[in-house]
Amino acid sequence: MVKTPSEIRLRKGSRCLRVSFPDDEVFDLPFEYLRVYSPSAEVKGHGPGQEVLQTGKENVAITRLEPVGHYAIRLVFDDGHDSGLYTWQYLYELGSEQAARWSDYLDRLTAAGYARPSANDG
Repeated sequence: MVKTPSEIRLRKGSRCLRVSFPDDEVFDLPFEYLRVYSPSAEVKGHGPGQEVLQTGKENVAITRLEPVGHYAIRLVFDDGHDSGLYTWQYLYELGSEQAARWSDYLDRLTAAGYARPSANDG
C-alpha cells in the first residue's frame, strides 16, 4: 500500500525537504540527495545499469515544488533540472533507505575519482 504524505515542507534554510507521513515517520531529505537520486531518465537512465552518476550537486537548491495530481511532486532545482516526478512511494523509499543510498552514492563518487568538497553531509 502506498503511503501518502501528511505534509511536505520545503526548508530552504536547512536545505532539506521535510516529508511527514501519517504514522509519525518524518524524513528530512537534503536537496543534494534528492537531486542525485532524481527519478528522471536523465539520472536513472532507461533501464538497469544505465544510471548516470551526478557530480557537483553539493550546493544545489530547490527553487519550488509543484504538485502532480494526487500521487507525486515535481521538484525544480536551481541547476535547471525539473524532469523527475517524485511519487509518494519514491519519497518514502528515499526516506527509509536514506543512509544506505547516501553511503552508496559516496562510494560511487570515490570509485569515479570525484573528490566531493565539504558541503551538506547528507
